[in-house]
Amino acid sequence: MSRLEDLIGLAQKGDQEAAEALVQENSGLIWSVARRFLGRGTDGDDLYQLGCVGFLKAVDGFDFAYGTQFSTYAVPKISGEIRRFLRDDGAVKVSRTIKEQAATIKAARNQLTHLLDREPTINEIAEKTGFSPEEIALAENATASTESIQKQTGEDGFSLEDVLTDTQTEDSLLEKISLRQAISNLPERDRMVIQMRYYHGLTQERVAKVLQVSQVQVSRIEKKALSLLRMMMND
Repeated sequence: MSRLEDLIGLAQKGDQEAAEALVQENSGLIWSVARRFLGRGTDGDDLYQLGCVGFLKAVDGFDFAYGTQFSTYAVPKISGEIRRFLRDDGAVKVSRTIKEQAATIKAARNQLTHLLDREPTINEIAEKTGFSPEEIALAENATASTESIQKQTGEDGFSLEDVLTDTQTEDSLLEKISLRQAISNLPERDRMVIQMRYYHGLTQERVAKVLQVSQVQVSRIEKKALSLLRMMMND
């Protein structure tokens, strides 16, 4: 039995070290596929990480009885994962109006922060801009950076990434990419709660005011959304 066959067999049985060895030994193959998608608005490292997700799916699904080389089987899986991400990521379009509102809100937030020497409330921003709290939340959520999954909330001191990942291994890098896709698949209200809580660091009380529900309801929605994200990321 070749080393490749041995490692694939071990990885399919759940051996993490074997899976990591396969990724390292095939990094050139993964990069060669990922490079084809450069220039489409996604960072090269992210493309590589997406390629790793597809590669590991190829490892899980490969059978030497197929009569093909593993690399031949893996390449479509790698490119398919990247294509799916680019397609889904590009499917969410932010209108010019929303972008303009977000720019106005950001300027108002910065001005008020400087003036008040603290983070302004949603109502204070609403008074300055003339937008409703709901419009402010929607505009900021629509233009939020996905990097904020690593941003700690001021209230609790943890990040969305911390909540959903239990390890600090290389697997967490792949989970970050899957997380971005999973969030976009949440029901609208669940997605808004997650974005306001973890993207903008709002307390449950502030989220409740924006959504005009009780803090208890926000807590329930948040717990349900986190549960759904875990399920989607573990599929």
